[in-house]
Amino acid sequence: SSYGSFNGTALTASPNTISVTFANGVATANLKLNKAAAQTISLSVSDVATPAANTLSITPSAGSAASMALTTDVTAPAGNGGVFAQQPVVTLRDAYGNTSVSDSTTVVTVSKKDTGTWTLTGTATATASSGVATFTGLVATNAAGVTGAQLAFDTGGLPQITSADVTLPWSGAAAPRVESVAGGDGHVLLNWSEVSGSVSYAVYQSTASGTYGAAVATVSGSVYDLKGLMNGTTYYFVVKAVNPAGISAASNEVSATPQVPLPGAAILQPALAGNAQVSLTWNPVIGSTGYKIFKSTASGTYGATVATVSGSVYDYKATGLINGTTYYFVVQATNPGGDSAASNEVSATPVTVPAAPMDVTAAAGNGQAIVSFTIPAVNGGGAITGYEVTASPGNITATGAASPITVTGLSNGTTYTFTVKAINSAGNGAASAASNEVTPRARSNSNSNSGGSDTSTQLATPSTEDTGGTVVQILVNGKAENAGTATTTTVNNQAVTTIWIDSKKMEDMLALANQHTVITIPVNTNTDVVVVELNGQIVKSMEQKQAVVEIKTENATYTLPAQHINISAVWDQLGKNMQLEDIKIQIEISKPTIDMVKIVENSAVKGEFTIVAPPLNFTVKANYGDTTIEVSKFNAYVERTIAIPDGVDPSKVTTGVIVDPDGTVRHVPTKIVIIDGKYFAKVNSLTNSTYSIVSNPVAFKDVAQHWAKDAVNDMGSRMVLSGIGNEQFSPDREITRAEFAAIIVRGLGLKMENGTLPFSDVKTSDWYSSVINTAYGYHLISGFEDGTFHPNDNITREQAMVMIAKAMTITNLKAKLPVQSTDATLRPYTDTADASSWALSSMADSVQAGVISGRNSTGLAPKAYITRAEVAMIIQRLLQKSELI
Repeated sequence: SSYGSFNGTALTASPNTISVTFANGVATANLKLNKAAAQTISLSVSDVATPAANTLSITPSAGSAASMALTTDVTAPAGNGGVFAQQPVVTLRDAYGNTSVSDSTTVVTVSKKDTGTWTLTGTATATASSGVATFTGLVATNAAGVTGAQLAFDTGGLPQITSADVTLPWSGAAAPRVESVAGGDGHVLLNWSEVSGSVSYAVYQSTASGTYGAAVATVSGSVYDLKGLMNGTTYYFVVKAVNPAGISAASNEVSATPQVPLPGAAILQPALAGNAQVSLTWNPVIGSTGYKIFKSTASGTYGATVATVSGSVYDYKATGLINGTTYYFVVQATNPGGDSAASNEVSATPVTVPAAPMDVTAAAGNGQAIVSFTIPAVNGGGAITGYEVTASPGNITATGAASPITVTGLSNGTTYTFTVKAINSAGNGAASAASNEVTPRARSNSNSNSGGSDTSTQLATPSTEDTGGTVVQILVNGKAENAGTATTTTVNNQAVTTIWIDSKKMEDMLALANQHTVITIPVNTNTDVVVVELNGQIVKSMEQKQAVVEIKTENATYTLPAQHINISAVWDQLGKNMQLEDIKIQIEISKPTIDMVKIVENSAVKGEFTIVAPPLNFTVKANYGDTTIEVSKFNAYVERTIAIPDGVDPSKVTTGVIVDPDGTVRHVPTKIVIIDGKYFAKVNSLTNSTYSIVSNPVAFKDVAQHWAKDAVNDMGSRMVLSGIGNEQFSPDREITRAEFAAIIVRGLGLKMENGTLPFSDVKTSDWYSSVINTAYGYHLISGFEDGTFHPNDNITREQAMVMIAKAMTITNLKAKLPVQSTDATLRPYTDTADASSWALSSMADSVQAGVISGRNSTGLAPKAYITRAEVAMIIQRLLQKSELI
């Protein structure tokens, strides 16, 4: 503003001379001064020499504050999070720019003006003193650098003023802390704490502690997997945080030794006892380079290894044993990473055949002889289970549990001697010395008239009964009983053999039988269809005895626990308006129709697999009147064995499959076994349908050198896992929740189910909708509390373990686990505190069963994502531990 005016003429900062005219001797000076400072005015009159001038001094006062001025601006802090290097000073001015020196009450407030990420702290107000408000102690707090930081100043009634823009400096990065380090197969996984304000992290690696060169990687996250490392070598690691201000000090140093993962535990098959020896066999363990065998005469107590075999050997024969002594065995798989947990324990008692019976004598009868003997002095180490008597000539035999034994079917008038063999679990012993000679003769009726007596013994001969069909022997716990009748007819160009079980005889046998009785129905007829028919009451009685029905043909066996027929549910479905004995239960093994065989063949072409055994149907039906109900789904796995045809290499068999009428193919858990020297595929499934045995070898190229190679290719060959195309599998890719559910469903061989979808984020059009429905129906999944499933989220290890534990219930593996607390099972792992509480018991079940192992010896990594390779190992172990493959 101007300095004022004189008679309307503006005054400037320089001296001003203004002329005034006198009127009637009076000169009027209209003076207006705007500046609040002492000002000198000199008055002089023309032509008046004395005094030359009169001097006048005027000092105007400043007015009230009308504006603010930032007379001292801020400058940026010298370092991150410090005080502004120059604190602001605000001056209050009146309308003419004068400092309102009389103002010592106005309060000025400072605030952050810009939108940058920083915080203004310190005293945010200053009270004017003689019109000047001086701020002190203002601090800028920021994690990262900020450009364009600006302050605003306000007081009531006056316009806001702002500071100049300043740049707030970055902080020096703090050193991160490595929280965990885990060595794996050729790699080490580091996990460190995040550092506020950092933009990246430099990772350093060395084989010498404390000595590091250039960073081996710079990453943005707080996890890094260092790959391509040498197994067995110890590596050291530090991490540094990086931001524009520079690089931090090194983190704490950690070390780890990459190594192949410990192999899983082997699964020992039942031991086979021999003469002073026991033969062991076990399933191959993925990743094992050898096996250690342990032997003891006390269960659960083992000393040093008694033998070691290579990783390609899956059997061992312990020799030099004492017959009659029970021996216990366990096996440990081993590799450079260490030894696995012990296998299941098996035991066997070496035994040889018994010695020959002694003191054999014979007494003749009518067409028979009674043979007596003394038991052998040596039983070969095993209990004698029976004796076999052989007549000579003719080699007619008879068996019995003890002396004496009656031999029938002899020819009267022929002279015989007899030898006896003792039998135990090892087989028939040597024959005894021959008995005395005897000659059977017919009873003489003349003795009754002559008063004489008949000194020979007359034994009853077996009777025969007319049943209207062929009598069938039923084996009850291996003991033969004539309790069935068979007829063969032709239906639709197929030979159909139907076996009716005699209800009365079966009920009588069951009444005498123990729990868990095995009822075997052998079928030796060459036929296309075998039907075994029982009534509902027999099935109910079998169920109460927990009996198992075993239908055995030359090419297949169907082993069906009676309780799985669920006769009560069948009765309910039929309406219960009949007696149980009026319901016919038909268990059938049959060759498929020509049309169904064609469907199977077309499915093989489409699926690019080879059928190695002809398909077979397995069905169970309930009939009453005109109503038929098919029992096609069971609550537990039901076993079927299918013969591998002669000439087929059993090593080429990869799995059994079910082929539905619509051509859908699904894997069912299968393993190859030897029964009486012949190869069979043992298939377990929860449903009836058409079964076939196939060859489907798979070898993914990108797992050729991977630690999970065998498991990945095995599960691929079994149609449980599929690749991503071009013979690639992508083993280290993480997997989604939907993908994991699909693999479990396929691994268990479950039939796909459709229906109302249980989760709001799963649509019918999604590829995984049937998978989710099936998994939900079998209680494998439950979803989240909000009714969603998050199918496309990557699955964590703890989530996977929950699903696996539920699958263990279906396979009955969970029921076989010994009682052990969750805390005790998880105690070796130091990161269980990271796990969700709802997952702990399932984690314990999975670990105790040997299905899940830690990422290292002390870490389960419950929140880490799981990879496709890990899933292959887990599903394979689940099926192996459940004895399904």
